[in-house]
Amino acid sequence: MYKRFVAFTVAVVMMVGCTTVPITGRRQLSLVSEAEMQQQSYAAYNQVISESKISRDAQATAMVKRVGQRIQGAVEQYMAQNGLQNELNGFQWEFNLIDDPQVNAWAMAGGKTAVYTGILPIAKNETGLAVVMGHEIAHAIAKHGSERMSQQLAQQFGGQTLAALAGTQPGMAQNLLLSVYGVGSQLGLLKYGRTQESEADRLGLIFMAMAGYNPEESVSFWQRMEAESGGQAPPEFLSTHPSAGTRQSALREHMPEALKYYKAR
Repeated sequence: MYKRFVAFTVAVVMMVGCTTVPITGRRQLSLVSEAEMQQQSYAAYNQVISESKISRDAQATAMVKRVGQRIQGAVEQYMAQNGLQNELNGFQWEFNLIDDPQVNAWAMAGGKTAVYTGILPIAKNETGLAVVMGHEIAHAIAKHGSERMSQQLAQQFGGQTLAALAGTQPGMAQNLLLSVYGVGSQLGLLKYGRTQESEADRLGLIFMAMAGYNPEESVSFWQRMEAESGGQAPPEFLSTHPSAGTRQSALREHMPEALKYYKAR
């Protein structure tokens, strides 16, 4: 009986709480407003940054900020051209480089972005870094964090709001928020579900291309990421993420679309 009630509750929540992903038009579960997600993310981001070792490598830090700002400009341009500028309401863009060997990077709601020094050798250069940051920022633009948070609230907490959870269990709410974005997890670029990852790959290609970075370099980057994982990824049918081969094939499929936006700087 309890399982049936939970299933019914989740089904009702999913019917009434849906939004549309900008650009792709995919319908997604949304129990958390973007304003609420931003508010919680800004507090969590500030805490993570205050507790982390910020890189003192001036050159690498400048590269992270430069790439981030160029992709930010591309996102703002794309959204304005397509009448979606309101989707960026409340954004407070920020780009930081954390001195940590984790192979990780993430972007929270509102454009709060962090790159870990451990991923820089895989990125190799500024264009490789643009693949990373374009992909992560695409997650934020597509509101994948809000979608994952909504899924967790529906499945684990009976559809209660994030604000309610934060009011009664603030520690649980923050841990859930950080886990949604993959903060502190190795190979953080593989933290979302298969559909979300594929969506971020496509949007990330467009954003990096509009920012003046060659999107064709994305395939080489993901080949390096595959090598970094040491071939330990499970078969695709057992994983929530696209296999390396599937991902690279999809990138090549979307390349003509991305190249329409590419003008080298």
